[in-house]
Amino acid sequence: MIVAFTGAGISKASGIQTFMETPEVRDQLYRSFALNHPDQYKETVRGLVDVISKAKPNDAHRALADYNIPVITMNIDRLHEQAGSETVIALHGVLPEMEELEYADQLFNKPVLYGDPAPNYQKAINRILKMETGDTLLVIGASRYTQIAVQLREIAYSKGARIVEVQENAEVEVRKILEKIMNKS
Repeated sequence: MIVAFTGAGISKASGIQTFMETPEVRDQLYRSFALNHPDQYKETVRGLVDVISKAKPNDAHRALADYNIPVITMNIDRLHEQAGSETVIALHGVLPEMEELEYADQLFNKPVLYGDPAPNYQKAINRILKMETGDTLLVIGASRYTQIAVQLREIAYSKGARIVEVQENAEVEVRKILEKIMNKS
């Protein structure tokens, strides 16, 4: 079994900058910021929606869909679903729809903000707990910035799964790695 765990790095080739590249955006994705500066927060989210609405899945997203690999993602961009992935656990929710932007500061899980509980964490942990010796956790563009990113790796490792990291050039490397893994099966 292969499970993919993806972060912002998978979507860079689709034109979406990571929060490491845009810390000013990340700094505004706190519940306290949304409550204390609702107009500025809504403008930030509107900017994210604008950028992400123009993005298209790249070959890393498509390769995961082509091989029907279940995905756990930290991303809020829905590019996995657009590529055709059927099993996606979005750890941090998704972006609001256009008609929700006027009250985006009042939404929960659209996206999950720092300071909010993340209801999909347990789903992701449960998925990783099903891994066994010989399985592969394919980590794509996911730093160790958040505790959940570290925890999922540690759980997979403790279950005997092999951890394969793709932190650069995901749009080319993911398909190559999946072809190698699948040819060995």
